Amino acid sequence: MSIVGVAKLFVGKPVHPVGDDGRMALSDHLRELRARLLKSVMVVLVILVAALFFFDQIYDAVYWPAREAEKALPEGQLFLSTNGPGAGLMIYLKLCGFAALVLSAPFWLYQIWAFILPGLHPRERKWTRIFAAIAGPLFLVGAALGYVTLAKGIEILVGFNPDGLTNIVNFDDYLSFFSRTILVFGIAFEIPLFVVLLNLAGVVKGKTLGAYRPWIIVGVFVFAAVATPSADPFTMTLMAVPMVLLFLVSEVIARYNDRRRARKNPFAGLDPDEISPIS
Repeated sequence: MSIVGVAKLFVGKPVHPVGDDGRMALSDHLRELRARLLKSVMVVLVILVAALFFFDQIYDAVYWPAREAEKALPEGQLFLSTNGPGAGLMIYLKLCGFAALVLSAPFWLYQIWAFILPGLHPRERKWTRIFAAIAGPLFLVGAALGYVTLAKGIEILVGFNPDGLTNIVNFDDYLSFFSRTILVFGIAFEIPLFVVLLNLAGVVKGKTLGAYRPWIIVGVFVFAAVATPSADPFTMTLMAVPMVLLFLVSEVIARYNDRRRARKNPFAGLDPDEISPIS
């Protein structure tokens, strides 16, 4: 792809816009999907190359939870290592690739919403643009919370070692544990946003969310217990409590949207076979 083609990919207008009937041909959908995937991959690659120049800072940030856990544990109980002559190079690529994936999250999350956008009504598009702007920062907040909990999670898990044993952790395994925790926390913070979008689309009502609230809260804690790689109560609670609070906020927004919708169309919620009160 030429430089001009890359520039058109980012700043050019869509080649296959949505028709007047609000529909797009399958081939147009596939072309748009390809364009958005290329945009996301290019942004990730650009950030990856830039991250290579800041490898030392990224390495220190990734190693910080293990270093804090080492301070809290008895001396010699945790030890990180690498295997193979090419391990150092792979660490460079994996760390910088993961940093690029997380830092580019606002962009590729927006691309996901923008791909869905043409299939929505104009009023729904207005709301989804707002939530697309919220999705990226919300992901980063969740990732930051996961990062803060890592040190305590590692300390709890390694603390189960019997006295006299050293937990020799391969750095690849540590990085896998680190990345799963960050991504799970980031994605978990998107779930309440997804609930609001379902309400805006008319799939879920705020009253229904309120009726099933106790079960949803239990489900959130079960999800947190299963999703957190460390599986310790501390990390589970730090994921579940913010998720519950975000769910309560999403329920309030859903109820407000239902009332607003009911004022504009009082008969919108009636069953098609229900007798109208109008004589």
